[in-house]
Amino acid sequence: MDVFVEKTPIKDLLVIGHQLHQDNRGFFVEVFRHDLFSASHLPTDFVQLNHSRSEKGVLRGLHFQWNPPMGKLMWVTVGTAFLVAVDIRRGSPTFGRWHGVELSADDKKQILAPAGFARGFCVLSDHAEIQYLCTGTHNSEGESGVLWNDPEIGIDWPIRDPKLSQKDQIARTLAQWVQTEESRHFTYA
Repeated sequence: MDVFVEKTPIKDLLVIGHQLHQDNRGFFVEVFRHDLFSASHLPTDFVQLNHSRSEKGVLRGLHFQWNPPMGKLMWVTVGTAFLVAVDIRRGSPTFGRWHGVELSADDKKQILAPAGFARGFCVLSDHAEIQYLCTGTHNSEGESGVLWNDPEIGIDWPIRDPKLSQKDQIARTLAQWVQTEESRHFTYA
């Protein structure tokens, strides 16, 4: 089995591919294997698995957690979605830059965004299911978000008029978040 790592324009943000075994019965893929991730210098300390389902036009994000710091390995298991990560590490040469990739259940690729990235996605198919392994357990007191359409970030979302949660509608801009004490938890190393 092999893990294929594609670098993005943002350091530490990666797209991961896997060897796919397919025949007339269907397919098999190893989504995560500790030894292969370790040999590829990828995180292996996942402690939580999340699964979400959303309908077309739903946009979730941009979310992150600083206590404990949480990285995510995300992939689409049903449908198609546009997954985005924004570098929010203070002092990073790519601070405030974003990278997005359209992923589907068919391509079996993943996006790895370690702690220090705000993450989100929008659904392009009739519905989509996203699963993600997390490097930290959920803590609502240690999580936050950045406004999905912050003009300083300028994400080119492939949908207009998304369906948003109340929390995502009123999230702070990146500039507002940087002024908070919690932003000091993400410093570029």
